[in-house]
Amino acid sequence: MTPDQLTQAIVNGVNAGGEQFLEGTLAAALPIIWLVILGLHLARPYILDMIDRFTLRLGADLLWLVYIALRDLLIISGVIMSFMFFFPDVVTTDQLPLTGGLAAVCLFGALLIKLIGDPDHNLRDFRLTTLLLAVGAAFYFIPYVLGVQSNSVVSGTLANISSFLVTSSNPHWAVGLGYVSVALLAILGAIAAGYSLKTGGRANETAISESSSSTK
Repeated sequence: MTPDQLTQAIVNGVNAGGEQFLEGTLAAALPIIWLVILGLHLARPYILDMIDRFTLRLGADLLWLVYIALRDLLIISGVIMSFMFFFPDVVTTDQLPLTGGLAAVCLFGALLIKLIGDPDHNLRDFRLTTLLLAVGAAFYFIPYVLGVQSNSVVSGTLANISSFLVTSSNPHWAVGLGYVSVALLAILGAIAAGYSLKTGGRANETAISESSSSTK
C-alpha cells in the first residue's frame, strides 16, 4: 500500500467513524427531544396557572415567552435532527425506528399549524397540534421500543416483528417510507412557502379574528 492509499484509507475511516458517531448521537437524543416536546405541550395548563399566580406582569410575560420559545425551538430541533431518516444510506446502515420519517412529518405539520393558525388561543388548532404530536410520538416510540430496543432480547415471532420495525434489518420498507416522508414533507413545505408568500410574513387576519372570538 502506497502512502497516498494509506492516507486516503485513514481519512475515509475517520469520516465514516465521525458520521456513525453523529448519527448515533442524534438517534440517542431524539427520544429525549420527543419526551420533552410532549411534556412541554401537555404542561401548558400548568404554565397558564403559574402565570395567573404572578403578581408582576413582567414576570408572567417572561415565563410565557421562555415557555413558548423552548417548546417551539425543540420542535424545530426535532425536525432538523430527523432529517437522517430521509437518507437511504443512513436508514439502511443504522438501527433506527422504521417510521421515524413519518414522525418528523408530524412534527413539521405541527409547525405548519403554528404558522397558519394559533394553537395557543384557538381550541381547534390546539387539538390538531396535540393530535399530530401524539401520532408522531406513536410513530417514533412504538418502533423504537419494540424494534430498536427489543431487537436483541426477543425471540420467535416477536423477533420477526422487532426486526421489521428496525430500518437496517428491513431496508426495503425503510427506503420506501423514507421517500413517502420526503414527499409529504415537500407538500407541507410548499404549503408553508405559499402561505408565507401570500401573507408576506404577517399573521392572517382571519386567524387573528378567530383567535379573538374564541378567546372571548
